[in-house]
Amino acid sequence: VDVVESGGGLVQSGGSLTLSCASPSRVVNFYAMGWYRQAPGKERESVASISREGATIYVDSVKGRFTISKDSAKATIYLQMNNLKPEDTAIYYCNTDARVHNQRFIWGQGTQVTVSS
Repeated sequence: VDVVESGGGLVQSGGSLTLSCASPSRVVNFYAMGWYRQAPGKERESVASISREGATIYVDSVKGRFTISKDSAKATIYLQMNNLKPEDTAIYYCNTDARVHNQRFIWGQGTQVTVSS
């Protein structure tokens, strides 16, 4: 297992959650990484990414609300999500940044985020 996602849950609209992407093999330290999400009946989409140098990119729908970060010592990628909206409801995954790398880790189970209105 390259990555293990955790931290999801059920929150009310306006609430916050912090997701974690742990990497027991520490491979995340060698790649630009991203958080992705897949809502029911929709395709998986990129939400945020972070380069090896720490530069970040966000999809417009989460700008100003989500923050991606990493702790190289812990080989962990985080996604701080504030002011959550019902449309943020999805399974969240982490993997290599598709804009930078062709290689993708085997997708993990992800972590479910459910936002109630």
